Amino acid sequence: MSELSGFYAIWYREFKVFWREKSRIISSIVSPLLWLTIFGGGLGARVSVGDVGYQAFIFPGVLAMSITMTSIFFGTYIVWDKKIDFMKSVLVAPMSRTTMFLGKVVGGATDALIQSTILVLLGILFGVSYTAQSLLTVYMLLFLITVATVSIGLIIGSFMESPEGFGLISSFLIFPMVFLSGAFYPLDNLPQWLTVATSIDPLTYGVDGLRGAIIGTSHNTLLFNLTILSAFCIAAIAAGTAAFNRMKL
Repeated sequence: MSELSGFYAIWYREFKVFWREKSRIISSIVSPLLWLTIFGGGLGARVSVGDVGYQAFIFPGVLAMSITMTSIFFGTYIVWDKKIDFMKSVLVAPMSRTTMFLGKVVGGATDALIQSTILVLLGILFGVSYTAQSLLTVYMLLFLITVATVSIGLIIGSFMESPEGFGLISSFLIFPMVFLSGAFYPLDNLPQWLTVATSIDPLTYGVDGLRGAIIGTSHNTLLFNLTILSAFCIAAIAAGTAAFNRMKL
């Protein structure tokens, strides 16, 4: 088996598992819609950000939150693969663990991007409009966020022995990332401590980039956001590759 064949086999397996579990698609859409309709609609009745309604303002943040949660929780499949001994059969195949990790990353990213596409289209119902250029920018940002957060999920999964432990650690990581990213509030005029916290959070640059592409309002330039996200993505892939090479069953 060549490395390319092994990569394709891992990706195809993850895609087939996803395609057979239609409930994953439904559940990944329901939660963001609840945030947009209930939370966004409730505050949106009294709050607006500039010339933009609150629902449209938080839509990029909800999109980033959804894809982050979906991507990180993809790592739980590593835990289940270890429990049912699937990982053992993969590890004896003549391919490197780096190839296996990259196949998992691309498989998880494919699943998450399919789910996020549905949410992107539903944004039209919340006053969001797209151009060809803005849509391309949105998917560039979503791809970087997805690859980085899938890698993080796989890193956590490579060390965990139980789904419960994975859920605890991943939740502890997800919620600070989301709530410190500016997903639900503008980044201007924040307290000093919160400004520092948001600047450390890499998801901040994804939300800011998505907001700039979707509603034309951003705190940083697109190039700066893409640079930070690319660095985050490369670091996560490097860390994930090292974690998989050290993983013990």
